[in-house]
Amino acid sequence: MSGSVGLSRLTVRLWHIVWLATVLALSACLAACGQKSETAAPEARPVRTVTVVKRDLGETVTYTGRIEAENETRLSFRIGGRMVERRANVGDQVQPGQVIAKLEPRDELNALRSAQSAVAAAQAQFNEAQSNYDRQSFLLARDVASHAQYERAEQTRKTAQAQLDSAQAQLRVVQDQLSDTELKADAGGVVIATAAEPGEVVQAGQLIIRVAPKGGRDAVFDVPGQVLRSAPHDPIIDVSLSDDPAVTAVGRVREVAPQADPVTRTFEVKVGLTDPPAAMRLGATVVGRMRLDTAPTVEIPATALTEHDRRPAVWLVDPSTFTVSLRSVDVLRQDPSTVAISGGLDTGDIVVTAGVQALHPGQKTRLLGTVQ
Repeated sequence: MSGSVGLSRLTVRLWHIVWLATVLALSACLAACGQKSETAAPEARPVRTVTVVKRDLGETVTYTGRIEAENETRLSFRIGGRMVERRANVGDQVQPGQVIAKLEPRDELNALRSAQSAVAAAQAQFNEAQSNYDRQSFLLARDVASHAQYERAEQTRKTAQAQLDSAQAQLRVVQDQLSDTELKADAGGVVIATAAEPGEVVQAGQLIIRVAPKGGRDAVFDVPGQVLRSAPHDPIIDVSLSDDPAVTAVGRVREVAPQADPVTRTFEVKVGLTDPPAAMRLGATVVGRMRLDTAPTVEIPATALTEHDRRPAVWLVDPSTFTVSLRSVDVLRQDPSTVAISGGLDTGDIVVTAGVQALHPGQKTRLLGTVQ
């Protein structure tokens, strides 16, 4: 009996020990789960920001361009043939009426001699018909010749006169063709390009030489459309040589291309220069500067810009909750480092400038450099 009682007490103690171990294990598990639930809470994401300040931006934009002639003449022969001579090269000065190039005139000279012979023959026939007409007119006045003879003589004279006129007209055509074998300058200027060499067979109207008349000069630039939209009305452009900034001139926009270049998507702008110095030669590289209109504008780092619904956007930080939200903005212009915003932001807005790709709406953030 005493052995049975001892065994029962031992069993009870063992159950107490198991129960206590189970309680302790459950407590440890609950504590661990509580710690995990606490650590699972999302942490505030550190971001860099900038506070929006609107200011008047009358910045100066600079573009590189080239000097071109305001007008240019494209000279070509009015007839085709083999060019035997070209008397002007690129850079040469030409005077009005100066012979620049010649075609081989053999065919035209042969045609000229034939036309001259035709005129001589027609002139002889007319002289004979005129003499006969005069004689019949004299005889008719004395009633020696009949009226029918007089009318035949008159008709013969008119026919001879018409043939003579036709031959003379053909002679003038041939003379014009002969003169067209010489290419002459319409006005004085400088040769800026040649397109045919002696010995080539050229066609009528084919470009032979380009001449820039003396006087007008343009500074030509390729400008993005956003700059054209923000440019002031009738701006004054300061132009200087890229390799010698001391050589300067001023001008005004004379012409803007109506269509953008299909490759660069820029518009060609021609600036007419006022009294350009002689050092601004055709083809020289120049730098043009234009001051844009002053307008309240916001500038932010380019890294702050993202996209939302296919529109430019930025992340804004709510200063009371430090959560972020997207806002669409209007971009005035952009370069690799900064973006000018014309609409969508107000003074005091906090814009995220770093880490924008890892944010989502409503996410809590921590501004770097601040204690929260």
